[in-house]
Order: sequence, then structure tokens, then C-alpha cells
Amino acid sequence: MPTPALDLDLNFDLNFDLESLDRIQRRILWLAVRMVDHANHGRSAPPAPAGREAEFTVKVGGHMASSASMVSIMTALWFGHLNGNDKVAVKPHSSPVFHAIKYLMGELDRSYLFRLRERGGLQSYPSRTKDPDVADFSTGSVGLGVVAPLFAAMTRRYIDTHFDASPTARFIALVGDAELDEGNVWEAIADASLQGLGNVMWVVDANRQSLDRVIPGQKIKKLMEFFEGSDWHVVEAKYGSLLQAAFAREGGDALRRHIDDMSNERYQSLFAMRGGDLRPAFLHDADDSVRRFVSDIDDRELVPLVQNLGGHDLGLLIDSYRTCDGVTDRPSVVFAYTVKGWGLPIAGDPLNHAALLSPAQIDALRSELGLDDTNEWDRFADDSVEGRWCKRAGGEVNNVPTTPRPQLDVPDSVGGGLGAKPVSTQEVFGRLLTGLGAVDTVAERMVTLSPDVSVSTNLGGWINKFGVFSPEAQPDYLGSDRLLRWQQGPTGRHIELGLSEMNLFLALHALGLGHELHGQHLIPIGTVYDPFVCRGLDALIYGLYSGARFIVVGTPAGVTLAPEGGAHQSTITPSIGLELPGLAYAEPCYAQALDWLLCDGIRRLGDPNGESLYLRLSTRPTDQRPFVAALERLGAEHLRHDVVAGGYRLVEPIVDDPAAPRVILAASGAVVPEAVHAAAVLADEGVVATVIDITSPDRLYRQWRGELQSATREARGARLADVHLSALLPPEERHAPIVTVHDAASHALAWVGSVFGQRVVPVGVDSFGQSGAIVELYESFDLLPEQLANAALTALAL
Repeated sequence: MPTPALDLDLNFDLNFDLESLDRIQRRILWLAVRMVDHANHGRSAPPAPAGREAEFTVKVGGHMASSASMVSIMTALWFGHLNGNDKVAVKPHSSPVFHAIKYLMGELDRSYLFRLRERGGLQSYPSRTKDPDVADFSTGSVGLGVVAPLFAAMTRRYIDTHFDASPTARFIALVGDAELDEGNVWEAIADASLQGLGNVMWVVDANRQSLDRVIPGQKIKKLMEFFEGSDWHVVEAKYGSLLQAAFAREGGDALRRHIDDMSNERYQSLFAMRGGDLRPAFLHDADDSVRRFVSDIDDRELVPLVQNLGGHDLGLLIDSYRTCDGVTDRPSVVFAYTVKGWGLPIAGDPLNHAALLSPAQIDALRSELGLDDTNEWDRFADDSVEGRWCKRAGGEVNNVPTTPRPQLDVPDSVGGGLGAKPVSTQEVFGRLLTGLGAVDTVAERMVTLSPDVSVSTNLGGWINKFGVFSPEAQPDYLGSDRLLRWQQGPTGRHIELGLSEMNLFLALHALGLGHELHGQHLIPIGTVYDPFVCRGLDALIYGLYSGARFIVVGTPAGVTLAPEGGAHQSTITPSIGLELPGLAYAEPCYAQALDWLLCDGIRRLGDPNGESLYLRLSTRPTDQRPFVAALERLGAEHLRHDVVAGGYRLVEPIVDDPAAPRVILAASGAVVPEAVHAAAVLADEGVVATVIDITSPDRLYRQWRGELQSATREARGARLADVHLSALLPPEERHAPIVTVHDAASHALAWVGSVFGQRVVPVGVDSFGQSGAIVELYESFDLLPEQLANAALTALAL
């Protein structure tokens, strides 16, 4: 069958055909495999402590076979299909292939080829924050990178309807077939907000192998049916041009049935065979018509014929991609049948997932590809057909630096007369959003989203004011005279998701990279019931690792949500907020504190060294008078600084007797009022109590930990006077014991006493809750004022 010419505008007087592209893919295969080989056998490990070398020695690893199965798919894509506006998520285990492509295109410096899986070098899996050549999507936590382009396409659709239209782009995911076992993939596919995205294409590496085995049965067919049932356009690239030509010949239908009826395990085994070994294995149990058909095919021709899968046919792959471009009303998926380890001696081996070629096999592959020790790492010559192709393709798709995010004029406070009457932080949050809607430069970039909990997390006011996003206007059959007006159309600024926390955080990730991927800085604000932050944790981590900026509001939180019972009462979410990089966790008790923290968080989304914000809120109405008193005592500027820094002195003690025992009550969130009342109880007992409202345990801890780390690395004494806790705990109080109070696991604040060596009695929620009234639940966990006073007396007696 003649090799078709590839229709590319390369601005050269040359006719580039698939034979040239095949030479490029063979070089990509070599570089990808050689990079992994060098990482394991070619470089010395960093020096370990003398005598302990074995304790610091682990396998470097890599994925030669998983990379090899993707070589044709990625070569056809980067050299025959992509343009500079397209965004691609690369299958995690094929990262060496991606880096090899970027090297041949001139973007990646040669030195990085020797630094795979090395600190400061190329990461094991594509990372847009740590790799020098990855700009689109991080991948590695399987399943998440798969759907990232889907959410990015949703974001582009939103941006194009709210701002000037961006250049046309396609959003592409390269997917391992085993990744489709991940449940989050199907949660995303089923979500209504992600329907109709015709600029999305997934390419599934259908190699029918997972980490441990060859996948039995007809799983690929079932997956294709799932996609079709979800209204996706499905393309099957199963057999290459050699087999298709054979099937078209007289008697070829028998050959096709014979191959189609083979089990995956048996077909995979054929890829380890060469020459005359393949024929008897292939013809085992074959009927006479198949035997007659192949009888006149030479062994040297039979091997490439039988092994001719569509996922390694460059022309078929490019045609499949172009077919997807022609379908614009729904996403497309290409099932490209491949073999794991294509082109390598480990092809088809069911245990080849982490296998490495031996030195002898590397030498043989080098020789087979016409390379030697002097040129094995080289790019193609500039004046060669392949070199000119690489230069042209690289000039189209290589990354360009991203400009800094815009610095928005965000007010310090929304204000609006929050007053002193009891109000919950969740209710205040809803009011603040509506107030921010009047700040045009901020509101135009704000977009809220929620997994079917908009009303119960107080987004109603925002939705009433700005509507719900839909690509096309939808009729409102229930009318506009309801408490919640659900007006859906292209101008809406709320995205309603189905009941999937994974989708929430993946959408926040996509919107939170609006500037980097689409040229528009957005302010994404998502709400979720706080206990279910844990359900979406993997996607939350993924978004932060990728450098996305967003605000997530976990509400209601804690056992303060008393009637809902233990299944809806969060306890460990503050630990998540404390420990995740790139995320500031705050838990204000009072309205004005939340106002300041929210506005500050929005501003930090655009800062060069900014971060995301996690607010943990409550539905418990709180008396605002203690905060008003602190505001009058400290002044707005001073108090705002302290609130944003992580805490402030809410109640100052009245010291009539300098010899009276002293205690610190350090509380956070909804239980701060109990600490205030406990201070009054202690005063009646002759104990002097200071109440500190810790608005952000995270910021206090990070500042303290950061100073200790700097002091350790610089071999100097710690300058604790520079950390904010030194202002909250002045020298005259550093002998006093501390009672920490939190509607969460008690350890989340227990560290506070370590700063200045004070005794601590931590009070919190260290077992599952149950249904009841707030006072009953607080009593169960020792959170009532009298119980806190007893804890303080215990601390004094230690």
C-alpha cells in the first residue's frame, strides 16, 4: 500500500511523507527509552552519609513500555495536528516521550535529557509548576489529568462569553486505558456543565494492560459504549493500514474474525515473537480459510502484518484526529489500539510496566536505529527533512512565557453595616459576595460554583443578582417571583455542578488557571459542605500542585452543625488546610474578620507569590459585641492587620492582683464565644484569662515554622520576636498555660504552646459526633464555658 503524503504547510519546497515522520517517531522512541536508561544506569547517585549508602538507595524507575505505546500517538499529534493554541494533558507514564518531543523541537535544552527524575530536573510525571517544558496540565494522579482538559474547555467557553473571544483552541487528553477505571472520569463525563464541548478530544492508549496484568475480556468495547451513551463522538483506530488492506482482499474477512476473536492475553503474546516463531502461534485454532489466506505471506511480512495496530499507524492517527475536528457539537474520543512496549524487545510482556531494557538490549536498539555513542543524543541535522520538520512544528507549538496576573484594585473591606447583632459567618459570606458584586473590577472576574449545594451555602443572593451560566439562554418555567431566581444564560456568573466534590475542585483548578491557560484572570469561589472537602481531596491537591488560584468555602463545619449528625460534622479539615502547600486556611468567628480575610484572599489570588484560600465557616449565629469592643480598643487598621496575619487579642484581662494565676484561651472559629464566656467564669475564680481569636492557624504556624527553618539552615538563633505570635503572647504571659479550643480535632491547635514552651491543654473534637443540639454536642466534647474553665484550672495545676 503506498504511503500517503502528509498535508502540512511547512513553507518548504519539500514533500513530507509518513516515512519522514516515522524516522522522527523512531528517534523519539530512542530518546525516551535512553533517558530512562540513563537515569537508572548512567548517572551516579548523590553522595549518601558514609556507611549508610544502602539506606539511601532505591530504584530510580521509569516507564519504558508505557512510553513506547504512546510514541506514535504523540508523534502524530505534535507533528501532524496541534497548533500553538491547543492544550494537551499528557499520559503520566509517557512523560519521557513528551520531553523527547520538546527536545527535538528545540524547546528543551539537551542537559535535561540527563536529568530525568532528578532534583531540579525533569519530573517523573508532567508538572506545569516544576518541569521546564510543561505549560498546560500536570498529570500523575491518574484520572485527574484525563479530565483536566474537559474542565479547561468549560472554562474557555465561560471566558469567551464573558470577555473578548480567545483564539480557537482544542483541549486534548492523552489517556491510559486503565485510567478510565477511575470514578472521577465518569463523574466529569456525566456532568451537565461539561456537555457539548466540541473542542475536546481524548486519545485513549488502548494497550489493554494495567500495572499487573493484561486486561481480559471486551473491556474496550464496553468503554466505547459508555462514551457513546454519554453523547461522545467515538472513533476506533484499531487496525493499521497493512491489516486494513489485508481485510479488504478476498478472504480477508476470515483473517479479521480470527484476530477479533483472540483474547487480549493471546494477542499480546504475539508481539514477543519474530520470524517463523509467530506463524504457528498465530494460527493455533485457526480455521482453514485463515491458514490459506496467510500461506503465501512470507514470515518476514507476516510479523508486521499481524502486529499492525491502528495506534501505531501515523496516517490513520492523523486522519482520526481530523475526523474529531469535524464534530463540533460534542466531545470526541479516539480509541487507539497499541501494544505496551512497541518497538522494544519487551513488547507485549504482561510484566513490562516497570521493566528496564538491559545494557545489551539498549546497545542493540541503538544499533538498529543507526545510532552510535557519538550521536545518540543528537537532534536531527538542521538541513535534514526531519530537522526542518521539527523546527517548523516547534515554532508553532513551543511554549511562550506567561505574563504576570493583573493586580486588581480590591477593597480592604466590603463593609455594608455588618453590625453587632448575632449573625453566622455563612450568612455573612453570602452578603459579602453580593457586596463584591458592586465592585465592577472584581465582580466581572468573579465566578461562583457549587456541587448542588448553592442555596444551603448562601449563594442565593449572588445567583439572584448575576444568574446561572449556560452557553445558551434557558427558559425559566417557574417564574422570577421566587426567593431564588434561577435565570440561566450566557451572562450568568454561577456554575452549578452535579453532586460531585471531585468535579468542584477540578473546576476550581480549571478556572483558577484562567490567566495561564486562557489569558483571563478569574476569581473562582466554590462552596461545599465542609466534611466533603475530604471527598474531593485528591482533586484539591491536584489543583494546588498545578498552581491554580481559587477560594473554597467549607460550610457548615464541625459539630456545631449539631442536628445533622456525625456524617455531616467535619473534624479533620483544619489539618488539611494547615498542611497543604499553596493554600491559606482561615476560620474566622466574626463578620468583620471574614470581610477582611475574604477581600485579602481575593487580592492574593493575583499576587506574584499569592495562594489560594480555604475559609471554614459555620451556620451558628454569633454575638458580634466582643469583636466590636476589640475594634474600639485596637482600631481598624491594627485589628485588620492582626486578623489577616492569623490572630488577635480578643479579650484583654483585667489584672487587679499581679500575683493572680494567668491562663491563655486560644480559640478558633465558631467556639470562640465559649472561650469568651469561659474567661468570665475564670475571672470569678480569681484567674486572669486572655482570649486570643486565632483567625488563621495556618498563617500563624507557617510563620513560626518558616523562622525556625531559616534559623536552622543559617545556623543562627531563631528570631521569634519577628513572628506574629510574639505579639499575641507578650513576654509577661509566656509562663501562662494555654487552653486551645477548636470545633475540630484537638491537635490542630495543640502546637501553639511549643512556640514559647508553654503548657497546653488542647480541647477539641476527637471522636465522631452525633445528632443533637449545639449545647449537647459542645458538652460531649468539653466545649462549654464551664468545661473550658475546668480545662484552664487543670492547665494551671500541671
